[in-house]
Amino acid sequence: MTKLSKLQKFAALKTFPNVYSSKGHDNPFAVDHNGDDLDMKGQWKKHFKNENPIILEVACGKGHYARGLGQMYPDNNYIGVEIKGNRIFTGAKAALLNKEENVAFLRARIEFMEYYFEPGELSEIWITFPDPQLGKARKRTTAPRFLDVYRNLLKKENNIVHLKTDSAELYEYTLEVLEEQKVKILYQNDDIYAQPLDFPELEIKTFYEEMHLKDNRTIKYIQFTL
Repeated sequence: MTKLSKLQKFAALKTFPNVYSSKGHDNPFAVDHNGDDLDMKGQWKKHFKNENPIILEVACGKGHYARGLGQMYPDNNYIGVEIKGNRIFTGAKAALLNKEENVAFLRARIEFMEYYFEPGELSEIWITFPDPQLGKARKRTTAPRFLDVYRNLLKKENNIVHLKTDSAELYEYTLEVLEEQKVKILYQNDDIYAQPLDFPELEIKTFYEEMHLKDNRTIKYIQFTL
């Protein structure tokens, strides 16, 4: 089988019914979908054709969690957000082949998520193995500025944010930020595999988690509500 180049994958993404791409600075409110410019803010239920809860996977890579959760909970809708189209291609193509109709992808920067989702449109957010940005605290996906975005987009009651990481620095940093902001922590564990898993969702493993486990790194998890 001929391996597709990045440009070929980007072109293919434009034809995928489960992928939406940011229009960027030309029109930050619109996304391109099969050649149409759409304002998806508050309109994602039209894509899924139902009123089920919407859960976001931030910086989803190949969408392991979005897809895994979608298979585990078919009565929820999942959207993986990722800026790198090469990665989205892999997850989106697999979702199409497996007819995972409750999974979609948005190619966009997470800093601009408020352009594409309305306040209260999301029920949960998963942050799975993000870059810990060890030298740039402001860029961490659990930095206060990102928590403000998540807080705005999540429904006001019974929302949940999940962080799964191998980074001790990001784990401790997140706990400190949550304490400073008086955020309610629902669960925390600095070595989830030291005992039987407390949540079935944690059984899903991303590409990076598989690598980290081979390196004998411990996997950490925080669950909190905004």
